[in-house]
Amino acid sequence: MAPRPFRLGRSRTGLGIFATRPIKKRTTISEYRGKMLGVEAAIKAEKSGNRYLYEVNSKWTIDGARHGNIARYFNHSCNPNADTFIRGKRVFIRTIKNIEPGDEITYDYGRDYLKNVIGLENCQCTRCRKRRAKQRAEARERNLRRKKRLAAAAAKGQAVKKAVKKSVKKTVTKTVGKKTKKTVKSRKTRR
Repeated sequence: MAPRPFRLGRSRTGLGIFATRPIKKRTTISEYRGKMLGVEAAIKAEKSGNRYLYEVNSKWTIDGARHGNIARYFNHSCNPNADTFIRGKRVFIRTIKNIEPGDEITYDYGRDYLKNVIGLENCQCTRCRKRRAKQRAEARERNLRRKKRLAAAAAKGQAVKKAVKKSVKKTVTKTVGKKTKKTVKSRKTRR
């Protein structure tokens, strides 16, 4: 039997599977193995904190938590190089791209798992980390432009403020004078 074309190793999110030699596209790498659970047992396992559940269909779920299941170490990526396919009640992992030695082998866990377990903002795949880094850089640039704009307005505003204060004082006294006259007139007509 030929040795596996991958190894278990330390990845960004814990343990992961890494290629040890080139793997061609559409090569079946591994099978997701474990005990078959019904709906109630799967819900109970999920509530107890089991994260290695693979839902085969609406009736059956594979509990991949046992140690003989090497496929449980394939991590999630929004830009995967492998995918899963189901044959009967068995789940297999197959490559969808050519994989070079040293590359981590990942597949997409699906939107529900990403949203409910990992969290949309906690995805550690390369694509999501680059997207978040780009968003942070854009936010820093916006804040810098805003600070520059406010500083320029403040510098310009100091000179304008003095001129505005003088004109405001003149306008206020004129309007106040008129209002007093109007109020006096209205008081006289009321009596």
